[in-house]
Amino acid sequence: MASESEFTVQIDDSPGDRITAAVARFGEQAVIDRCASLLMGGNEGEEFLLVVGGRHAQGVLDGAPPLYWPEVWGARALTFVWAATAASAVHRGLGDQAWRVREMCARVVFLRRLDEREALAALLTDEVARVRGAAARALGEVGDESHVEALTPATDDQSAGWARSGMKVTSKRSRACSRMTRKKCADPPTTPWCASRSAPPHRNASSSRNLAL
Repeated sequence: MASESEFTVQIDDSPGDRITAAVARFGEQAVIDRCASLLMGGNEGEEFLLVVGGRHAQGVLDGAPPLYWPEVWGARALTFVWAATAASAVHRGLGDQAWRVREMCARVVFLRRLDEREALAALLTDEVARVRGAAARALGEVGDESHVEALTPATDDQSAGWARSGMKVTSKRSRACSRMTRKKCADPPTTPWCASRSAPPHRNASSSRNLAL
């Protein structure tokens, strides 16, 4: 492992390459913790800001207003490196006042499959279309059939593409669950859930294949 004096941030490298280099230098958990700290408004120093923000971060260090960018970069970095210890920071970021932070955190939820269904459902009515879209996409990934109705209004605005994608995923999951339920009911001896119901009529091999389709 290189010594601290040998670590130089290559600000024109891709975000993924910069994070990979930082992990090699500082260790994965340390990088994750610092990303989460940035997302929650912490100060992790100029060097680490360059790691997550690259040339844009250099502009901030040269005097440009930081605005919400450190939080956005911290969240973005979590799409490249992850541990469950960062989940609380992402949860908080979903409610951040800056829409870019909310959007990026919704992207993290999608990628990391975090159980943030309630927060995502609330973001479906966000004032910013990009946030609604990111929330719809994530909810389609982590939600279930109960969220199809919530996703429906999103198909009428600029987030329609992601909303339709989310509805497709949740609907597919719902159909899969229904098929599993029907399959269980077709075999009462091994399915206690169906024990109290009347036995289904006998199905021959052909009808069983049709049901599976």
